[in-house]
Amino acid sequence: MNSSPGLLAILFSLIDTILALVIVVLIVYVVISWLYAFDVVSRRNGFVNAVYEFCRRLTDPVLRPLRRLIPPIAGVDLSVLVLLLGIQLIRQLLPWLHGVLTGTGPVL
Repeated sequence: MNSSPGLLAILFSLIDTILALVIVVLIVYVVISWLYAFDVVSRRNGFVNAVYEFCRRLTDPVLRPLRRLIPPIAGVDLSVLVLLLGIQLIRQLLPWLHGVLTGTGPVL
């Protein structure tokens, strides 16, 4: 009984789902930071601040090295955009990688 392709498919599906959740967290983080920057929402709003802190603590360890490489341009932090593009690229490559590892897809 060869159950590894099924388990591998589950693993790749889990990785894709986690990456999709990271994208959602990044988008929420950016939107709240814009709301703060344009004074739409007060930093004293407990719920919004808690959501912002949660998103910041999850994303800052990944964004910090990118921010060292990509400085803000005219006050705009492009590291989030680069991370979003990188995550989306990985998500696009997951089905191909699954096919290569299971021998069901083309190598190139």
